[in-house]
Amino acid sequence: MKKKIVILPGDGIGKEVTTEGKKVLDAIAARFNHEFIYDYAVIGHDAIESTGNPLPDETLARLKNCDAILFGAVGHPKYDNDPTAKVRPEQGLLKMRKELGLYANLRPIKLFDELLEASSIKPEILKGSDILFFRELTGDVYFGEKGRKDDGKTGYDLMIYQRYEVERIAHKAFIAARTRKKKVTSVDKANVLESSRLWRETVQEIGKLYPDVQLEHQFVDAAAMKLIQNPRSFDVVVTGNLFGDILTDEASQIAGSMGMLASASVGDQVGLYEPIHGSAHDITGKGIANPLASILSAALLLDISFGMKAESEAVIAAVAATLKEGYRTADIADANTPANKRLNTQAMGDQVVSHLKK
Repeated sequence: MKKKIVILPGDGIGKEVTTEGKKVLDAIAARFNHEFIYDYAVIGHDAIESTGNPLPDETLARLKNCDAILFGAVGHPKYDNDPTAKVRPEQGLLKMRKELGLYANLRPIKLFDELLEASSIKPEILKGSDILFFRELTGDVYFGEKGRKDDGKTGYDLMIYQRYEVERIAHKAFIAARTRKKKVTSVDKANVLESSRLWRETVQEIGKLYPDVQLEHQFVDAAAMKLIQNPRSFDVVVTGNLFGDILTDEASQIAGSMGMLASASVGDQVGLYEPIHGSAHDITGKGIANPLASILSAALLLDISFGMKAESEAVIAAVAATLKEGYRTADIADANTPANKRLNTQAMGDQVVSHLKK
C-alpha cells in the first residue's frame, strides 16, 4: 500500500521524538511491504522565525494533500514568558485543528503492566486501567471571543459550544464504547456553566440512540478525583476542550509518564497523530526525551487512518517487548533500573525497531 505522510516536527523535543516515530514507520513499511512517502513542513516557533506565521499557507496546503500527519509539539519559552506576544506558536496548532476540521481528539490511557511501578499511584489501584478519552477540539474557551477591557485590567475568554459540535463528538464516543465495555462518562460542569448544560442535554439526547451503552455524567472536579481514586471505573470519557486538556494530562500519571501517551486528532478528512506532551525545552537537545508516545502515535496512525490493524498491533507489541526487557528512558526509569537498560531517545527507538525486524 502506498501512502503519503506529512511530518510536522514542530518545536523542542518534537523534532527528536518524530524522528523515532518515522523510524518505526519505515520498519513497518519494510516488514509489511508498504510504501510511505514523507513530506516535511514547519509549524509553531520555527515557522514564526522563518515566515512570521505559526501556520504558513504552504504548510496548510501540504497538510490538505496527504493521507496522515505525524506531529511533534509546538511551544517556546520566549512566548511563555511574554503574555503580551500577539503571535504565538500555539496559534498554529489551533488554526490547524480548525482548518482541517479535527474536532475529536482521541487519547488512549492504557497502562503497560511493566510500568506499574513508574506511577506515583499504587499499583493495585492502577492495574487493568484502560480509558479512551474523546476531547472536543474546535470549541470552548480556546476558540471563543477573547480580549481585554478596562484599560487592559480585565481579561475575558468566552466558553462557547454549539449543539452540532457536541453531537458529532458524542456520536464518536458512543460508537467507540460499543467496541469496548459499553460505557460512556460525559464530563462537564453543568451545575454552574450554561455551555455545560447544553453539553449535558445534547449528550443525553445522543445517548438515547445507543440504548446498549450505559451513560453517566460527572462534574469535572469529581471526575478529576475519581481518575486517581479509581481509574478502572472509566471506559470511554467524552468532554470539552478545556476539561479534556486538563484531565488527560492528569491521566498521564496512570500510564507512568506523559512520554507514554499517544493521541489522534480526527474529523472527516485527514488525521493528525501526536504525543500529548509539549515541546519540553528544558530537555531539548539532551537526547533523553521518551519517544514511545510518538511511536505509539504512529501505531494509531496506522490503525485509524490507514486501516492497518496488524501493523499497528505489531508496533504496540514491539513497545511492550522493549519495556518487558527492562529498557527505560529517564522519565520511566527508577532506582532499580540498571545503567545498561537506561536508554536515550535514539536508542529507545532503535530497540523498538529491532523487535519489529525480528
